[in-house]
Amino acid sequence: MIDAIGEFFRTRLQVRDDPLAVEESLRLAAAALLFETAMADYDLGDTEQATIHALVCSQFSLSDADSKALLALAETQAREATDLYGFTSLINQHWNEKDRLTLVDQMWRVVYADGRLDDHELHLMRKIQRLLHIPQKDFVAAKLRHKPN
Repeated sequence: MIDAIGEFFRTRLQVRDDPLAVEESLRLAAAALLFETAMADYDLGDTEQATIHALVCSQFSLSDADSKALLALAETQAREATDLYGFTSLINQHWNEKDRLTLVDQMWRVVYADGRLDDHELHLMRKIQRLLHIPQKDFVAAKLRHKPN
């Protein structure tokens, strides 16, 4: 399994020459982070999965079939990943702060899809904030935007 994860990072997350391959890797990394968020409370519910599907389709303008294929791979990678650095380092290399803020905003939507904030979800979101270099004020604003009333 460790070999499979290593191969994933070599082939998917460190591709630099082909712009299409980089874009595909970024989509996969972002979707995997959305799954990491959904799984942080140890309950990947239907509402969270539907939210991730809608976000991925919308952000990346993918067909239903393409988004399902991406999400299946992203869920597998999220479950097999031993850390978040591979995903976040790729995103930091290629996305500007605005794009990273959009991702964090989407992650908050996934967190609150089930109507509550779990301690594990909050811990993960704080970790991702640091890894993606998101300013505290923007992090809190995104959180409050999606917090249920």
